[in-house]
Amino acid sequence: MNDLGASFRHPTTASFFDRARAHLTLDVPPTLTDPEAQGARGDLDLNPDMWIKAGVKATKPAAVLIPVVDRSEPTVLLTLRTAELASHAGQVAFPGGKIDPGDESPAAAALREAKEEIGLAPGLIEPIGYLDLYLTFSGFRILPTVARVKPDFTLVLNPWEVVETFEVPLAYLMTPGNLQRKTRDWKGLQRDYYAIEFENRNIWGITAGILRNLYDRVCVR
Repeated sequence: MNDLGASFRHPTTASFFDRARAHLTLDVPPTLTDPEAQGARGDLDLNPDMWIKAGVKATKPAAVLIPVVDRSEPTVLLTLRTAELASHAGQVAFPGGKIDPGDESPAAAALREAKEEIGLAPGLIEPIGYLDLYLTFSGFRILPTVARVKPDFTLVLNPWEVVETFEVPLAYLMTPGNLQRKTRDWKGLQRDYYAIEFENRNIWGITAGILRNLYDRVCVR
């Protein structure tokens, strides 16, 4: 990450949402369904050659919610997935999942998943705009929805999907020095990935990569 502007080392609620509204829209990017369209981000950012080496294709449209809680110092609401899930088990994640045929939009899918996973009421959520599409080595084409969330929520977790939720200060996540680049073995190949340590939490992989995109799209433009 490059240095944040001075006003975003400790972003206020108003300044962050103003910038998000200025730089993001809810127009669905063509990259969601068109593999040839330009503008996608993802696991390929750090290892572009690995897609060919690993024979990986991202074909499953999905949506996640980036819930920025409207507190005096804004936070991001994250989940810890259960160990029994078929994909990304036991990892820190945003609420989200596959886009269903009945979903009116990727944002609607993200809100539905947030309701199903953690009981976050849609009436408390204001979708602001989409980040770049995020392609994963696990085969998903994820469209992240940045949203303002009113702080007076009560959560009811789906125990089959989420172990717990927690909040991380937005300023911490948007501080360049807190984002690390690491390497791990992935099916016999060396793969680089982003990671953020917060207290006893390890935020890494897709979630950290999407947070990097949030920084690029909102905080440094």
